Amino acid sequence: MFDFAVFGSLFLTLFVIMDPVGIAPIFLALTAGRPAAKQRRMAFQAVCVAFGVIVVFGLLGQQILDYLHVSIPALMISGGLLLLLIALDLLTGKTDEPQQTKDVNVALVPLGMPLLAGPGAIVQVILAVQHADSASGQAAVWVAILAMHLVLWATMRYSLGIVRVIKDGGVVLVTRLAGVMLSAIAVQQVINGITQVVKGA
Repeated sequence: MFDFAVFGSLFLTLFVIMDPVGIAPIFLALTAGRPAAKQRRMAFQAVCVAFGVIVVFGLLGQQILDYLHVSIPALMISGGLLLLLIALDLLTGKTDEPQQTKDVNVALVPLGMPLLAGPGAIVQVILAVQHADSASGQAAVWVAILAMHLVLWATMRYSLGIVRVIKDGGVVLVTRLAGVMLSAIAVQQVINGITQVVKGA
């Protein structure tokens, strides 16, 4: 039988970590000024990238980290620093990159990783896969992962309607707000990584 306890536990954990409600203003800020069709495509691409990363780490995560001699805290700190750089760009308005580079950066970095498929989500998926010791448990883990990414896609896809309401001035405000939120997330991620290093010392 399907393990609803495992499904519910992992889905709620990923919901809190990946935060689809909080990601919406960041997505709007990073994709501002693009045609709606391109924004929708970028939302789909970002979710596909995040899903691919999560699946790879769910299947081979511990082996990959061991092979590269990378610890979980190091992954968290590096992800936090990367997010902080992007947050500073949003806060200062320095997002005038060439269109093609901008598209790739938004779909892959920071949306796909590390915002959606960040260190916290990766660690939770690795642990969930390791602890699911039955076929029903494994099925529940992967269904929870898929369901979470569908929620993320729907949140970003339908948040685009907000742009039609808030206009250009609102987009600038959302961009600055997203920068503040993203910088806080980045700093917290670095703090969590350092805390784990200190605890393990």
